[in-house]
Amino acid sequence: MQLELSIVMPCLNEARTLAACIKKAQLFLNEYDVSGEVIIADNGSTDGSVELAKSMNAKVVRANPRGYGAALAAGIEAAKGKYVIMGDSDESYDFSALFPFVEKLRAGYDLVMGNRFRGRIVPGAMPFMHRYFGNPFLTAIGRLFFSCKECGDFYCGLRGFQREAVRALQLQSRGMEFALEMIVKARLHDLRITEVPITLSPHGRDRAPHLRWYRDGWRSLRFYLLMSPRWFFGIPGVILLVGGMIVSSLLLPGPLYVMSITFDYHTLMYSTSAIVLGYQSILLFVFAELMAVETGLHPVGSRFGFLQQRRTLERCMVIAITLAALGVVLGIIATRQWSLVRFGNLRPAVTIRLVSCSVLFLLLGGQTLLAGFFFGLMNLVAERRALRASSSLGAAESKAGS
Repeated sequence: MQLELSIVMPCLNEARTLAACIKKAQLFLNEYDVSGEVIIADNGSTDGSVELAKSMNAKVVRANPRGYGAALAAGIEAAKGKYVIMGDSDESYDFSALFPFVEKLRAGYDLVMGNRFRGRIVPGAMPFMHRYFGNPFLTAIGRLFFSCKECGDFYCGLRGFQREAVRALQLQSRGMEFALEMIVKARLHDLRITEVPITLSPHGRDRAPHLRWYRDGWRSLRFYLLMSPRWFFGIPGVILLVGGMIVSSLLLPGPLYVMSITFDYHTLMYSTSAIVLGYQSILLFVFAELMAVETGLHPVGSRFGFLQQRRTLERCMVIAITLAALGVVLGIIATRQWSLVRFGNLRPAVTIRLVSCSVLFLLLGGQTLLAGFFFGLMNLVAERRALRASSSLGAAESKAGS
């Protein structure tokens, strides 16, 4: 008979607190008559934690390589329960108070997050900077980037989930980003997410925690940016492109005077550079979206899937030739003006405008051509994925038929 619940605790030299955590978890299972198991995912303990866990009839799983995420991944993989609740084994969470998680999981939610801010944070349980700056700030960024309004505490280590639903996410992080990846991918795959208030107590370790606020804060922000191309490439690209186009259109006819300040072709060179950078950033945004889908980081169904069609390369080539042709025409006009003065001195304010626009269109044409060939490559990748999916489906139907 399948167990209902697996309680997974990552462990790295937690002998001081592990026994109390296991005892509370076992007490919860007995008190609420929940069929379950306690799993200790050991990550290389040398202080007797493994022997202690075994003596208390907890299931021990060895996790390699090192890392918070690696330990949790091993524990989840070994879990036999329909539901999994994970939490740190340092006595900061009360494993005897897990019933709100089980209730939400039984109600059909895929991921149930603990929220320490909606519950209670015992004095001394969370550093001042983490409580009032780091955690709220990084959680706000995560909520914004991934439209995850259901979660108000991205960094809570106590959470429950449907085991098969999370296994299907194919989480790959092996460090502290594992917990963030779980939330982000759950949101991207439209899993049902909710949260329950919990109590955070001071940890019972006799050493400093493994986390480092500056290092792990950057790792969190880095992960958010890499998992959200829209915010790293797309939105900045649109701002640069639109801003550059507006400024360039104002400066093309001639200098722009704002009170005592004159904006001339010098500013035009910066604005055309912003257009190039913005266009490149938008292309990288699309590239990243398509690549994330093909590698499994994002679910299949990107709104840019149409760019993987066979005809996209040819369409990009037409656009690239058109842009390059405009650049060549403007270059010819600039050269013609130069020839009229027998290749002598020119009015720089006029010539630089023509040359800047010529270079701009040539660069945009070149970028579009290169993008077209990338989309052509992605078309081959998408076709291979479709072929594999078709083959897998055919094999499954054949096996079912036999």
